[in-house]
Amino acid sequence: MIITMGYADIPVGGSQMRTLIAKPKPAGRYPGILCYSDIFQLTGPMIRASARLAGYGYVVAAPEIYHRIEPPDSPIPFDDEGRERGLANAAKTAVAEFDADCRAALDYLAAHPTVAGGKLGAAGFCIGGHLSFRAALQKDVKATVCFYGTGIHNGRLGKDADAGSLERAHEIQGELLLVWGELDPHIPPDGRAKIEVALAESGVNFSQRLYGAEHAFMRDEGPRYDSEATDQAFGEMIAFYRRVFSSD
Repeated sequence: MIITMGYADIPVGGSQMRTLIAKPKPAGRYPGILCYSDIFQLTGPMIRASARLAGYGYVVAAPEIYHRIEPPDSPIPFDDEGRERGLANAAKTAVAEFDADCRAALDYLAAHPTVAGGKLGAAGFCIGGHLSFRAALQKDVKATVCFYGTGIHNGRLGKDADAGSLERAHEIQGELLLVWGELDPHIPPDGRAKIEVALAESGVNFSQRLYGAEHAFMRDEGPRYDSEATDQAFGEMIAFYRRVFSSD
């Protein structure tokens, strides 16, 4: 499906949250997906992933998660300095601020003329996987995909000592798909097990996929990129969204 791409500035927290909007070109109304980047914001890989998702029939909103700190249009380089910059920005952002951004982006999608009523979802990579998990706490989010979400198992997110995300899992009313890399040191096996137990005990409707890949294996730049695992995981996401939104 042919798509169009542009940007919207969504007001929140006294700032304008620059947000990539990728959507199908054909007239119609489609599910809206809030899609979170990793710590490097809207880089080439994130823009390409958003465009690819939109091409399957979704209105994708991908915000700059550090809009309170960085000027608009500030992708962070994939190098050691950029990594430290991204981590430092995360450490300066409160969980409440991330949550406010989430609500503002979801409200933007819900009001968008090409988004079908009642069909909102979320996705995210790395820190964005944790942010998408928190998006699932919103009652109007029906389907969420978390790609190697960091900090879910131990509560680490932003400048708060413990985001308490897993403890709030009982609030999730939609469905979850969790995608992990078996070789990911940031989410070890005991961390994945802790998440699984908590979700099961909370009665969350969830499924998991484990790939023999490293952290950030879907980022199509750098030595950890696994194209086969990426295609499989992306296909799982599309099948998941289509099933949930078709039955909604």
